[in-house]
Amino acid sequence: MADAPLFTAERAAEFAAEADRLLDFTAGAKTTGGFGWLGDHGEVVERDLELWITCRMTHVCALGAAIGKPGFLELTEHGIRSIADNFHDERHDGWYAAISPDGSRPTDATKAAYAHSFVILAGSSGQAVGAAGAADLLTHALAVHDRFFWDESQGMTRESFSGDWRTEEDYRGINANMHTVEAYLAAGDVTGDQLWHERAGRIVTRAIDQLARANSWRIPEHFTADFTPLPDYNKDQPAHPFRPYGATPGHALEWARLTLAAAQTLGGPAWDWAYDAASALVAGAVTDGWAPDGADGFVYTTDWDGTPSSHARMFWVLTEAIGAAWALHHVDGSAQWRPLVEKWWAYAKAYLLDLDRGAWHSELDATNTPDAETWVGKPDTYHAIQAMLLPRLPLTPSFTTALAARGAPEAGGTGSA
Repeated sequence: MADAPLFTAERAAEFAAEADRLLDFTAGAKTTGGFGWLGDHGEVVERDLELWITCRMTHVCALGAAIGKPGFLELTEHGIRSIADNFHDERHDGWYAAISPDGSRPTDATKAAYAHSFVILAGSSGQAVGAAGAADLLTHALAVHDRFFWDESQGMTRESFSGDWRTEEDYRGINANMHTVEAYLAAGDVTGDQLWHERAGRIVTRAIDQLARANSWRIPEHFTADFTPLPDYNKDQPAHPFRPYGATPGHALEWARLTLAAAQTLGGPAWDWAYDAASALVAGAVTDGWAPDGADGFVYTTDWDGTPSSHARMFWVLTEAIGAAWALHHVDGSAQWRPLVEKWWAYAKAYLLDLDRGAWHSELDATNTPDAETWVGKPDTYHAIQAMLLPRLPLTPSFTTALAARGAPEAGGTGSA
């Protein structure tokens, strides 16, 4: 039993109002071909449509549908059709990384595990809310992932291929594997097929119980094809959007939540290590990442001794900090997490929420001033909306499945275990 609920009624209501505001912003991303990249004012930026954004926004729309937001089932179905029709490679199978703004032709035929994990997530979330075509998309996406991306010998996912699948990238990344965990957990929840839960568990065990544990809980991000760590990879790019040098505190926070979700999903003594590991990940991320340069906020990346490499403050890291505290609270019921959540939410309100133009600033500089060194505009709302829905959610099953099963609870829910 929890010592105290993580979210007060006042805070839960505040999160609910912010979730509604974020969903309104999300609706503006709809385009002919899918969902577009949004600018600072919520306008669709004239650029190619990217698979990962269309999939993530489809998932966000499904979250909106699950809590009963009018029009969001239709937006979810628009996303499902766009992925299935516009992004799908009819000749080689899989989904294009990018297509033209009108959705008529591919502009990047690369087949990447990161983006394909979000095809699975979009299909899973769509199926959870009964969106037309979602079940077929999910079945197809899982078959593609199983055929091309899953590496049975490593218990991890491969990174990317050329458009015809003939050339495989000689690189493995923890980011694609992390989002594959999220996708596999969601797929297992909606299909009832334990295989996807088991594979998610294998990835978590390798990434956290082995690789992170052996590296003082600073998670190695980049690897050779046999998963030998590459600690100096992209050393000259500490603020790269997808493959930054060094350790990423935000990923440690995200992995903490996913580790506990996998442990609760799979259960048993084989997962006795999970809570201590998640606690160590969060403790390390807070020690290394929160205000190490004297200003509030989580830095983006650090060197392997914890020294900041990129002092940028990315909005998504703050949301994952709240998510990690929420997950730990579900397990230990401790009152220690509420002051941290309150501090982080106060920071978000002071610096990240853009109440004038909508959504959240994607990036701040070391002085907490909006910046665009890495991210221009407000590409998607995935991280922020998930954090704002936490007071309504259990630790498992996955977000959309849980919301669809429960309906829309009162805003004052505590989110305690």
